[in-house]
Amino acid sequence: MMKLKIYKNVDDLIKDLADRISEVSKESIQARGQFNFVLSGGSSPKKLYELLASESYRNKIDWEKIYFFFGDERFVPADDSQRNSLMVKEALFEPLKIKNSNIFEVDTSGSPEESAQKYWNSITSHFQGKLVEFDLNLLGLGDNSHTASLFPNTSVLNETEATIKSVFVDEVDQYRITMTAPLINQSRHIAFLVFGEAKAKAVFHILEDSSGSVTEYPARLITEDENKVQWFLDEKAASLLKHK
Repeated sequence: MMKLKIYKNVDDLIKDLADRISEVSKESIQARGQFNFVLSGGSSPKKLYELLASESYRNKIDWEKIYFFFGDERFVPADDSQRNSLMVKEALFEPLKIKNSNIFEVDTSGSPEESAQKYWNSITSHFQGKLVEFDLNLLGLGDNSHTASLFPNTSVLNETEATIKSVFVDEVDQYRITMTAPLINQSRHIAFLVFGEAKAKAVFHILEDSSGSVTEYPARLITEDENKVQWFLDEKAASLLKHK
């Protein structure tokens, strides 16, 4: 059984997850001199990023030794309001004055394929040819059971290589750049941040439903290794689970 942490309210959930990030950052910096942190986009983590940038957390974490990556990005121009990196910039990077050299953004100036390749090259260069193991990979979950840009019925779900891929998602009529499931699964720690009643069915499909397939419910592609994965849920998101 995966580690489930279920909270009465979202504020408690966010605070506990911020503490977890702080703890893993210290362990990683002590062991390897840096903390490689993959950020999730969407609306859910915004409160988390704002809390990490607040007075109560800015001094708990050695920000200069943290390198930030994005699990996925929309293939839109750098200044487009849809970009995950823009939200994170405003909520986290700017308040903490994070140096650009510590931020690995997705360059969308070329074709989607070029963008994916360029992003992968910058990641492998950072890891200096060693296995790409992020210290903590933060994931969300869509109402349709997608995570990162691993959407239902897309070709990227069949990818067996740990890499970055571009994928056209019919559902949103847009190209996305995403980490593949094997790359996410190489991370040392994975945390799902999921709250709200709208996510309850997706949570059930991923964690307890024995019907359907990964094609329908892509977040099932993420490892079930309980030493790696923790789910941070509020009671509403966990409301359909029988085994809590």
